[in-house]
Amino acid sequence: MSDEKKKEEAKYLFNVPKSDFSRWYEEILEKADIIDKRYPVKGMLVWKPYGFKALKLMRRIMEELLDKYGHQEAYFPALIPEEVFEKERDFLEGFSGETFVVEGTLTKKLGRRLLLRPTSETVMYYMFSQWITSHRDLPLKIYQTVNVFRYETEHTRPIIRVREIMNFIEAHTAHATPEEAEAQIKEGIQIYKKFFDRLCLAYVILRTPKWDTFAGAEYNYDFFTLMPDGRAIEMGSVINLGQKFAKAFDIKYMKPDGTYEYVYQTCYGVSERALAITISIHGDDRGIIFPSEIAPIQVIIVPVIFKGEQEDVMKKCLRLRDELSKHFRVEVDLSEKTPGYKYYYWEMKGVPVRLEIGPREVKNYEVTVVRRDTGEKRRVPDSALVEEIKRTLEDIDRNLRKKAEEFLMSSIREVSSLEEVLAHMNGTLIKVPWCGDDDCGMKIEERTGLKALGYDPEEECKRDCVICRRPGKYYLWIGNKY
Repeated sequence: MSDEKKKEEAKYLFNVPKSDFSRWYEEILEKADIIDKRYPVKGMLVWKPYGFKALKLMRRIMEELLDKYGHQEAYFPALIPEEVFEKERDFLEGFSGETFVVEGTLTKKLGRRLLLRPTSETVMYYMFSQWITSHRDLPLKIYQTVNVFRYETEHTRPIIRVREIMNFIEAHTAHATPEEAEAQIKEGIQIYKKFFDRLCLAYVILRTPKWDTFAGAEYNYDFFTLMPDGRAIEMGSVINLGQKFAKAFDIKYMKPDGTYEYVYQTCYGVSERALAITISIHGDDRGIIFPSEIAPIQVIIVPVIFKGEQEDVMKKCLRLRDELSKHFRVEVDLSEKTPGYKYYYWEMKGVPVRLEIGPREVKNYEVTVVRRDTGEKRRVPDSALVEEIKRTLEDIDRNLRKKAEEFLMSSIREVSSLEEVLAHMNGTLIKVPWCGDDDCGMKIEERTGLKALGYDPEEECKRDCVICRRPGKYYLWIGNKY
């Protein structure tokens, strides 16, 4: 190979250690063709085909789950009249600093201001008030997958904190009774658990404290995990809205006895942030490791060419591609780069399984199978290849999930005093005894400099509150947070 060709190939190599997570994350997204962040609006990304394929596969999992649990897909407009957006005061205050305003065109001024949706409660609930009239219309369970816009005042970070969330899957439900809404919250949590389990992620489920509850909500549960840099990240929220939005938007129904009642509502949503978390948690020094369900390419076939034997090798590669494509997402690397470079390249892009085929594999009617997570190689007869790939993909997913769980569980610390917090400030989720009063909870945040993530209402605390020294009611989870 010429020096010039070596230099050309070297441009694509990825050699950032994951211990330098910030640089690793920024570079792998671009080197592995997930996104291109050179678009001239900060916080708005271009998704490249490879990354967008992974995103679509991830979205499919959530949409299938929502369908399975009785939700119906719809679409609502992106522009919201200001007078509609203002109907719920807490919501208005919570999102006013993040919401983009449309006041006209390049040549005309509009008669009223329109707002770009930061989330869709207001536009959806305006319509819910038109759709719901009777108890027979309930429950109503709707979802949509759309882009939403938020002007983040904090530092933007690709996919994690952006100004255009382009894959926001939000579900909204309306119910006749508070008990039905509570049951829906439990169902929403089950949907999220199944979703994150299929991404092979580990998580904790926490009820947020009152001072950090979603604007306009009664309460919400958040799923959290820990990123490789030791910061907690919110994965998704399941929110009980009670009747606050129903009263603001006059969403009520006639009961069987002829009287009227406001509906009880819930909502929950996830975004492309889930893909960012998946890439971050599972990746290693060589790049991405995709779980099988969202890998844009599940199997890459790499020909190992020797002069004079190209034809037989290529013939087998193409034949296997056609056969395996009935079961998996498969590609053959037909580029003229060296086999060694191809191995490194597809490892960087996170393809779970690599098949190496050279003259020996042709002669012996076998294939060399390499798994991305461990690098283990094994020779497999052609006749057993489909079952071996299925088994390998399943085993890779189990291994990714196990490693994610071990990382998260090993990073949780329980303390009994604020002094102990100082010893566990970096790279951990800390459980602090708390009496349950907001004042004490906010003082824990103030004195530690860490953010309150929430608490588990089912977990009993037998220690005294670290602030007031009264008996603890819960453990307040705190940590550095995205």
